[in-house]
Parts: sequence; structure tokens; C-alpha cells
Amino acid sequence: MASSSSSRQQKYQVFLSFRGPDTRLGFTSHLLEALKGKGLDVFFDQEKLQKGYRISPELSQAIAASNLSIIVLSRDYASSNSCLAELSDIMDRNRTQGHVLIPIFYKVEPSDVRHLGGNFEKSFDLHDSEGLKQVQQWKAAFTEVGKLIGWHIKGDKSDRSEAEYIKDIVEDVIKKLMNGKSRSSSEQLVGIDDQKKIILDLIEQKNCRIIGLWGAGGIGKTTLADAIYKEVSTEFESCWFLQNVREKIKNQGRESLRNELLSKLLNQKDVRIETPSIGTPYLERLNNRHLFVVLDDVSDPDHIEFMGVGHFGHGSKIIVTSRDRQVLKIGGADKIYKVDKFNENDSLRLFSTIALKQSNSAADFRDLSNKFVRYADGNPLALKVLGSKLYTKSRGEWENELIKLKEYAEPKLSQILKSSFDALDEVDKNIFLDIAIFFKGESKKDVKEILNCCYKVAVSGINNLIDKCLLNILYKSFISMHDMLEEMGKDIVRGESKDPRMRSRLWTPKDVYQILKYNKGTDLIQGVKLDMTQIDNLQLCSTVFEKMHNLKYIHFGVPWHLRDCWKAKLLADGVENIFLPEELRYLSWDYYPFRSLSSFNPKNLVILKLCHDNIEELWNEDDHLIPILRSEVLGSLVMARCERLRLLSELPPYLGLLDAHGCMSLENVSFMDQNLYRYHSSVEDDDEDAYDVFFLLFSNCFSLNQDSVDNIEANAILNIGSLAKRWASRYDSDCATECIPRLVCCFPGNRISADKFEHRSVNSSINLDIDSNGCSRSRFLGFAVCLVADLTPCHDHVLILSSIEMVTKDENYVEASFKFYIRSYENSVDETVIDNIEVKKCGVHVFYVDAESDTYGGWPSNGEASDSFSSTESSNSDELSNDESNRNLDSREDVNDTEMRHGGKRRLSCDAEEGDGEPKRLK
Repeated sequence: MASSSSSRQQKYQVFLSFRGPDTRLGFTSHLLEALKGKGLDVFFDQEKLQKGYRISPELSQAIAASNLSIIVLSRDYASSNSCLAELSDIMDRNRTQGHVLIPIFYKVEPSDVRHLGGNFEKSFDLHDSEGLKQVQQWKAAFTEVGKLIGWHIKGDKSDRSEAEYIKDIVEDVIKKLMNGKSRSSSEQLVGIDDQKKIILDLIEQKNCRIIGLWGAGGIGKTTLADAIYKEVSTEFESCWFLQNVREKIKNQGRESLRNELLSKLLNQKDVRIETPSIGTPYLERLNNRHLFVVLDDVSDPDHIEFMGVGHFGHGSKIIVTSRDRQVLKIGGADKIYKVDKFNENDSLRLFSTIALKQSNSAADFRDLSNKFVRYADGNPLALKVLGSKLYTKSRGEWENELIKLKEYAEPKLSQILKSSFDALDEVDKNIFLDIAIFFKGESKKDVKEILNCCYKVAVSGINNLIDKCLLNILYKSFISMHDMLEEMGKDIVRGESKDPRMRSRLWTPKDVYQILKYNKGTDLIQGVKLDMTQIDNLQLCSTVFEKMHNLKYIHFGVPWHLRDCWKAKLLADGVENIFLPEELRYLSWDYYPFRSLSSFNPKNLVILKLCHDNIEELWNEDDHLIPILRSEVLGSLVMARCERLRLLSELPPYLGLLDAHGCMSLENVSFMDQNLYRYHSSVEDDDEDAYDVFFLLFSNCFSLNQDSVDNIEANAILNIGSLAKRWASRYDSDCATECIPRLVCCFPGNRISADKFEHRSVNSSINLDIDSNGCSRSRFLGFAVCLVADLTPCHDHVLILSSIEMVTKDENYVEASFKFYIRSYENSVDETVIDNIEVKKCGVHVFYVDAESDTYGGWPSNGEASDSFSSTESSNSDELSNDESNRNLDSREDVNDTEMRHGGKRRLSCDAEEGDGEPKRLK
């Protein structure tokens, strides 16, 4: 009867309890206004009942008739008998009926509420002296509300404004009212409302029977599935939440687990099925039942079918959680939802509820809270584990925990995440460890090519790690992983041996310094990484790497912001060269102290980066090892700002990145005969990263002789030729591509070659005729562009550009016109244009590609390059549009500092105009 009566009197959404003299004219009135502004019906004693009433039937009914109560605990709240009576009634309903409440600790400490301390102690002493019978009940209620998670408003100068708090509190109220059944201030449901709604919508879809929840360990898959289960399970005949499927199958066997599941679903004890498939009479009974099941943490797609979900009756729903996307795909999931990490606000709120037992971060701990939240990077398990560890700890203890996290993984988190690592095969384990220690944040294409030369199946291995949520890709281009996974990987390598010499990979400055100083390397070491700012000066002998026969990676670097002012700390000990093992795939060494690489056989080298170095030449001119540079795996050569470098000879003709920016002394550059060199990529042709991008950057190389300029220009033309046929052959491909130049060549000068660019102009615009198509076959038009512009003060540079977007199907065009401009953008979110760089001259070469035979008229090409791209042309438009505004021509390896001074982003545009009939004019 009480429940029925309460239902009839359901008039209020929010009951607001507060001490009038403390907050009526300030905080509480502003909160009331904000709640009403959202259309909420709020019980507020000034409007509904006379002020100063003790608990009465009307007041108690108002609390019962409200969906949610807000208690504003202010300094003198406990001095009011009526406030304490309200609080006692609210807490009783919270305990017995699940009444939702939100405590606000307004300019009081939650610990004082919990322990009846501070001003509250005086108030309760006064009540005790009055001999009131209700005092013990009030004390219990007051202590209990102090233990709940709420909002703590300190109100001092370091705190946020009350307006900000009120906005967040109102949002919290609305969420709790929408959830309806949510427990008061429960950390379990923080941050999942939006995701829960998505899954509930999927459940409503008739063709969506099996729903997969995919995500990393600790990301909240089980919590989300649990929230869904509690909300919808009552709508089905029978239901069961089967937790930890992977672990239970390991411990008790899959037959036993299936029998347990069917016993629950069929409401029958001791179901025993010992055969691989489910037979009669269980099969028919399952077919006739409307079931809802959650299979949590599944690691094998066969287990989904084995549990009999295919035999569940019409309208049944199955949620499967897994860390491996392939398990869900192969297991027959109709929809796979990737569980998102928490945003910053939800992360901070969840962390605060655990670490501080309040919904907002305390002002004294806000800076540290933000650092822990950044470390967790939206992983709710990490937020809970870290928060639990920090609860009741001092600020100094928080700071110490933060320092520890930078060196060592949190054991509880590492144990959970390591189960995913343990399930990998040996190759994938090594790929994971290499990325965790050496290649986090690097180009996905580079990492695939480097690792593919080590493991041969690295592309599939990286994809496996992505599917298992051990890696992710940022901006579609860069390999990344969670900091906790990185630390876990480092812990695994530390566990190989207490002696750094016996470990496979080295990265801590102390370990690397000791190995190099005392020449203690061994053949177990596969890679060495060193931040050179963290060590003292060290003289290197020529044999320091001689014992490291299996060394594949050397990465000696200086942070980007220090490179221009850094003084080398790794020094040559009176020798000109150093022994480097032939197994090297990746050599990146800032301030390389030796004169050359003579005596090193680079046959396996994929990437060579020697920036800001003293090197004068890669190999001596008479060195017999120069022809080894014909190696088909070398893809990148970065020599930026090697100011003593004089010679780059016999370079491979198809280098994806050749960066010699700022090599002021560089005079001679030559390339090997392309006829002796077959283009090759170490990444499979069907891989999404198997596209060709060429950067030949010689900006600020003012000592180049004319023969070298001609060689660079010819190599750019060769590479464009190698791309043209591939672009045309994949013109209708569905592969997505970014609007970026696929070839960029830059060198000092102001001359546009007449034999390379037949159409030239002495300003920024040009008109040209299109040769008529003399045969019946269709063809493509491709364009290569040459520009002269003043990229650095008082120094002209030549730019040669081409891209996928410069290829279009010929629609009987007879003329084309171009207008070129280079825009500088400030490196900011809104990309405000701050300057235009004048194009002084321009040139265009047109090449014609036969659509059927894949031959083209234009420059000869002996290359067999592979490129993956898609056209951006509309079938109903004759428009050719090139917009490279989103491409930053500065690479992270200091590709072009000159362009960086101009903001880094360049836009190449040629506008288009639709023609009437035939022939047509391309503009």
C-alpha cells in the first residue's frame, strides 16, 4: 500500500534538502534555478511548505514522491533538527528502497561529516545535551551520508567557480534520472550511459542476434555488458551472465561450463552433455525459449558455437565480450561494437569517486589527479586500481606513486593485461616488445617495413596485435599503444634477466651507458635505445658493438626541442669509423660522431637516420662496399643538417625518403642506374600501407653543383614515371587516400628544366593544350608540376610535385589551365592563413596513360612501383581538384626547416570548370 500511495503522489523529480540560512540565498537558489531551467520539478521548502517544519507526513511524502534527493551539507546543516530529520528519512529510503541521492559537501570536509568532526561535533554535542531520542539515529544517518560519493565544493581561491559545479551537478542529476534504476553515486556506471544506449538500440534490431563487445583488458566491456544485462534480462524467459569464459574453460573444461550454462537456462539441475554437439531433448527445449545470455571474456570463436547459442529460440539475444576482434568476427557476431575509453571528464570523475570518495577532484589534488588520469588514458580498470591504491594517502604519497609509474607497471594492471600477451605466438610477442620499446609513435608504414625484414610476417602480426587491442593506430598513420602496455612490455624484458647484458632489449640510460662504457655487449642484445640527454659524456671505441652480432636496432636520440642547441655526448675515441653488425635494420643516431660508415655492410638496413652529425660521406669513394647500397630494402635515408657532408653517391633510385635538408657543404649527389635496380617494397602489395610516397628534400643545400641538381631532378622524374602507371591502373580503386602529394622534391634554384617540363610560365598561372587522343581506347591524363618560389629569405627553391589527385580520366579535354599558390598556415587548430608565398615560375608536364594497356606517353619509366589509391573525381563532373592543404611537409625527422618557418602547410590548387559538350576545357 505504501508503494502504491507513493506512486500516486509522484510529483517531484528532485527533493532539495538544505540549511536555509547557510545557502538559501546563494548556492541553493542558483542550483534550484539551474534545475528548473532544465525543466525539472524540484521540491523546495520555500515554495511547497512553510519554513522550519520538522519532519511531517507531508515532508516524508514529498521525499517518497521524489525520484532523487540532493542534500546540501553546509557548515550548520547539523544544527537544524528539521534538516537532520529530512536526512534520516532520505537515508532510510536509500537503504531500504534504493532511493537515489546526491550529497554535496558545501564548504565542509567529507571526513568531518563521516566522523562528526569540526563544527558538526559541536552541533551534535548540543543535541545530546537536549536529550533528544532521535540523536543516535541522526548521527548514524549523518555518518552514512559522509561515506557516500558526492560533490565537494571547497569554495576557496584554488577551487572552480560555483557556476561550473552547478552545471556538472545538473548534468549528473539528469543522467541519474534517465537511468532510473542507477545506484546513488555509483562508480560502476560512470561514463557508460552513451555506450549503453547504443547497445540497447542494437538489441532492439531484429537482425542483430549476437552482439560483440570488443576492447582492451580493463576498458569496461564486462561493466557495460552487466549494465545491459540488468536492464533487459527481465524481458526474457531465461537469462544468464557467464563470466570469465576463458578462465573457466581453462580450469573446468568447456563441456562442464556448457552444462552449467544450460542448467541455468533450462532451469534443470545436472544437465549433462558429453558430446561435442547438443542433441535431443535439449535442442528442442532451447529452440522454444526466448533467452538472453552474456558470454564474458571469450578467447576462442569455437566456444561461442559450442555453448549452443545457435539453437536459442527466436528473438534471443547474445552479448559476447572479447579482447580479440577476430574471435567475434569468426564467432558469428552480427554487430561488433568497440568499447570506447573514457573521456577526460568521465575519467576524472571515476578516479575521484575511488581515490577521494567524491564526484569531483579536490583542489589540493587536482594537478596530481589529472596526471594519473592522463596515465590511465581512459581505461576504467586503471582508474579504479590507481584510485583504490591512493585512497586516504597523502599528497606526498601520491607524488611517489606517480614517480613509480614512470618506471614500473602497476602489478595488478600488468597481470590482467599480460594474459593477452601470453596468448600470442612467439613472433607476435617479439613484434609487440619491439614496438613497446623502440617504435611506439613511429610511422606505421616504416614500422611494418622494418619488422617485415626481421620476421617476414610482421604485417599480419601487427594486424593481430591491433585486433587484440594491444596496439592502435593514431591518425591512420602512426603506431601507438597504451602507456600501461608499454610498461608491461618493459617489465617482461626486465624479467628476462637481472643482468642487462642477458636481456634482449636495452633502453634505460643507466644500463645502456654501462654496456657502452665497459664494452659489455653480448649476442643476446637485439636492440638499444638511448635518450642521450640522460647520460654523461662517453668516448666510444671502434669495437663497442662488435659482440652484439644480433643487434637489429640502434636508436640514439635527442628530444626534438633540444636538437638545435645540443652538444654531442657520445664521442669518437680517436677513431674515424665504428664496427656495426650486419643484422642492423634500423640505425638512427643523432650527432653520429664518426666520419663515415666505412666497414659497415648495410645489406639489411631499412632506415638510416644520421642527423646533425660530423659525417663527411657515407662511404669512402673507393670503398668496395658502395655497391651494397643496391639493397632493395633500404627505404629511408635521413641526413638532415649534416653540415660537413660533402658526398652522397650511388644512392638507390627509389628511396621513399631522402632528406638532406640543411647539408650546407653537400656538393655531389648521384644515383645508381635504375636499370640495375628493381623497385621493391618489403610490405606486401595488398597491404593498405603498400603505397609509394617519395620525398627528396635538398632544401638549403646551397653547395650543390649543377650535375647534382640535374641528377636530383632526373630522379624525381623517374619516380613520377614509376607511379604514373600504378595510379592509372588503380584509378577506380576503393582504397582511400589522403589529399597529399605523393612526390615532393625540393632543391635550391630558379630554373625549370625545358626538356622535363614542356609547358612553362614566368608567373604563377599557365594555360596548356591537351594532345588529342589518336586512338579509340580511353586514356588517363597525369600532371607533374614544377614551381619556383622563395621558401627561405633571399633564396629561391625549385619544387617538383605530383600526386594521385593529379591523375584524371580524359573526357576529350583540349585545354587545361592552372593557377598555383603556396599558403602558409599557423600551426594551430583553426589553421589561420598568415602568409602567402609567391610562386615566381611554374611548369607542367602532361603524360598520357593508356587505360587498357597501362602504357603512357611521356617520360620513360623502368620502374615497377606499386601504389594504392582511390580517385576523388565525381562521375558527373569534369573537375580536377588538387588540395594538399592538409599535408604538413615537415616530417618529425626535421625534413624541411625552411618550410617549417613558414608554418609547414602548403596548398596546391588547380581550379576546374565544367565544359559544354565536346571538346571540353579542363581548368
